[in-house]
Amino acid sequence: MDWASKNTTTAKVNGFTCKSNVTAEDFFFAGLANPGATNTTAGSIVTGANVEKIPGLNTLGVSLSRIDYAAGGLNPPHTHPRATEIVFVLEGELDVGFVTTANVLISRSIKKGEIFVFPKGLVHFQKNNGKSPAAVISAFNSQLPGTQSIGAALFAATPAVPDDVLTKSFRVGTKEVEKMKSKRFVKD
Repeated sequence: MDWASKNTTTAKVNGFTCKSNVTAEDFFFAGLANPGATNTTAGSIVTGANVEKIPGLNTLGVSLSRIDYAAGGLNPPHTHPRATEIVFVLEGELDVGFVTTANVLISRSIKKGEIFVFPKGLVHFQKNNGKSPAAVISAFNSQLPGTQSIGAALFAATPAVPDDVLTKSFRVGTKEVEKMKSKRFVKD
């Protein structure tokens, strides 16, 4: 009997169990091969290929996602608290951008074969302004980059962010805050 079969473990690294009996399946995922359904509220869908789907990524510090966009589709403003993201356009053309910590918008249009980088932790977005579908592959320097949608974080948190915090932050009245809270800010 070899060491691995005698020594199974329930030890966790980065919150994920270290496996002693690994197979090729722990390092394989076919989920990015085909476009995802973009019939969502925002007109886009993100398919992640991270440690939750590929156990072999544990401790390796990398992951991917495929993002598919309908014509006019948007990947709404969001942030990745644990990773920088780089997108490679598979097809279509997107308007992309991020906001610096000095509140400066850095943006441009990118098309098939081009890349754009979103620095770690900064609010960013991608929008397909074309008349046909678009798709990108996103790479991250984290096995689990995390995603925080700005709208959902502020207007759909549980328990709710207090109205007075939102009214003072956005300099709007309670009615406007309630209207925003009534919108669907959940992930599709």
